[in-house]
Amino acid sequence: MSNSFIYVLSALGFSTLALAATLPASAQAAIVCKDGFQDSGGNWISTPYCNDAHLAQIARSRGARVSDAEIRENPNRKDEICRFLSGNPNAQDYCPDSDGPLFGR
Repeated sequence: MSNSFIYVLSALGFSTLALAATLPASAQAAIVCKDGFQDSGGNWISTPYCNDAHLAQIARSRGARVSDAEIRENPNRKDEICRFLSGNPNAQDYCPDSDGPLFGR
């Protein structure tokens, strides 16, 4: 390959990066959650991502110090929060059943 071809490709790459950096933040897609449901093209659907975010929100309202990411990324932390919120009707839909086939394993 000739050096001029490589220079042209590099220039195109840098100009693409510069254009992407100038886009406003609103042009970038973000997941929108509300009460455990995700906005998907105008429809609200239940997703694990938003369920975990809502569970963390419920736990924070009860005094727990937990982030959405902790609930999503650490199943043991999610179990701790579910035990903390046991009996809370708002959280029961977002916690695994304690009488399920995997309980106690």
